[in-house]
Amino acid sequence: MTQPHPLNEEGRALVERLLRDMTLSEKAGQMTQPEKNSVKQGDVTRLSLGSVLSGGGGNPDPNTPHAWREMVGAYLHEARSSRLGIPLLYGVDAVHGHNNVVGTTIFPHNIALGATRDADLVRRIGRATALEVAATNVRWNFAPAVSMPHDLRWGRTYEGYGQDPQLVSELASAYVQGLRGAAWNDPTAVLPSVKHFIADGHTSWGSSTRVDRNALDVDRTLAIAQMGEGFMELLDQGAWQLDQGDSRIDEATLRAVHLPPYRAAIEAGALNVMASFSSWNGLKMHGHRYLLTDVLKGELGFEGFVVSDWEAIDQLHPGDYHRCVADAINAGVDMVMVPFDYEKFIGTLVAAVQCGDVTQERIDDAVRRILTAKVVLGLFDIPETDPALLNVVGCAEHRALAREAVRKSLVLLRNEGNVLPLSDNTPTVLVAGSAADDMGAQCGGWTITWMGGHGPITPGTSILEGFQRALPGRVNYSADGQVDARYPVGIAVVAEEPYAEGMGDRAELRLDAQQLRMLARVREQCDRLVVVLLSGRPLIITDELPQWDAFVAAWLPGTEGDGVTDVLLGRAPFTGTLSVDWPRTHADLPRTDASASLWDLGAGITTVRTAAD
Repeated sequence: MTQPHPLNEEGRALVERLLRDMTLSEKAGQMTQPEKNSVKQGDVTRLSLGSVLSGGGGNPDPNTPHAWREMVGAYLHEARSSRLGIPLLYGVDAVHGHNNVVGTTIFPHNIALGATRDADLVRRIGRATALEVAATNVRWNFAPAVSMPHDLRWGRTYEGYGQDPQLVSELASAYVQGLRGAAWNDPTAVLPSVKHFIADGHTSWGSSTRVDRNALDVDRTLAIAQMGEGFMELLDQGAWQLDQGDSRIDEATLRAVHLPPYRAAIEAGALNVMASFSSWNGLKMHGHRYLLTDVLKGELGFEGFVVSDWEAIDQLHPGDYHRCVADAINAGVDMVMVPFDYEKFIGTLVAAVQCGDVTQERIDDAVRRILTAKVVLGLFDIPETDPALLNVVGCAEHRALAREAVRKSLVLLRNEGNVLPLSDNTPTVLVAGSAADDMGAQCGGWTITWMGGHGPITPGTSILEGFQRALPGRVNYSADGQVDARYPVGIAVVAEEPYAEGMGDRAELRLDAQQLRMLARVREQCDRLVVVLLSGRPLIITDELPQWDAFVAAWLPGTEGDGVTDVLLGRAPFTGTLSVDWPRTHADLPRTDASASLWDLGAGITTVRTAAD
């Protein structure tokens, strides 16, 4: 089953009229997406740019919802002043809420939502995210990621819902439906970008060529992330070994494991797909005509448009930009996330058509697909959204939804002596670990900045604050676990460092020495020890686990840490189950038929007493 043509007769006529009236340069402009910090004032109008995006951290100053709305609105106004007045489509990575904007609701990352197995919850999160995104005049979200991580060392593991194609398909469809809402032409509908096509989660260790370890020249993208001396340390730990690498799998595996979520999302109405940086058996996806055109657009009947990833076409033929542009467009890429030298891209594409390397028919097909999406979204009728929508950003209703998502995503994997849930009558509780009071660690990467960060990066409730509110006067806190008194129960919160993409590839998935020392101190001073892990993927904890009475995988829960408290205190039950296998040792990475799991996909203790029992 494929989606019907999304346009009525009037919409098709508008698209065809615009195609007849546009010059080649204007068509190339519609196929261009620069990053907002690169765009010179007036160029949206002059060049008829089709889209602008905010990269990770591409924020206005101040970083507020109101400032975002004004910033995006200025680009929309410029587009309306162009010769044909074609509306601009602004895009952001709102991958767990409108996460670039301070004060928005930050939901749990997708790996946590996979543990809920709750499609209706994911649909409601998609709707809430769309409302907060649309409030800032943005109508395009580079989500959902339907990646299925084969090797959990991958820094994008948390962006995927899990390792089960059926589960990922169900949740991706639900999220697309949530972004749409009542109809695609509703001003609060947000265009999803289903990514990254295809098999981006099945790359082989060491196959990434994103960083030249011999030259180590920091390019503009990494400079934006302000990588300093720590960059070398991250490379030593495994950064850029998997992300953007090569998926060395047969076509049967690609079709059985990685294709179903795209089919499901398209059937749910998705009109944009983002191509992957990665390769399939040595051929980069951005130049893969068979997969982008024959399979995606032909077999799956996809009538939307394909957007490239950030500067990704440049990797096709380094040093030969003309060939990069021609091969990507001919393969089926319709819009290019440039993101810097947009006039160079437009000039190169026009020259490629003029010399016959790209046909006019291919250009018209690409622009037709882009214009179709804009018509479907109603951008020609209502170019800006209602400013009253700003009232929903970070509202109590959305934060309650995020808290519900946190509750449903927690996975209880060990519970010796039924230590959990805790009794409301517990006289004192020790909460330990700096991560217990660290909003940045709680949210992870893709939060306010590309890499995320530590500390109070955005308003929310930390896990510690959740306990302090629930048990006033009965919570003692120690960041390093050093205490003098003895406690009946200690809650120790440990966490991965925030990271994103290939910067989070790691050779080993372990707790660091400082956190292990903190756990040892708490163990000595507590009768029972509960460990809560904040992470974007499973860590190898087999040796440490016997020292813990209870263990909770809390993933990256976002801004509403009191959802963790709700479940640990028995005010809500544990219902989450693993959406990925939890490996026993590093030898079990990557996942193979011979891998041994500490806990299998679907594991989780869900039948525990509650405080009301």
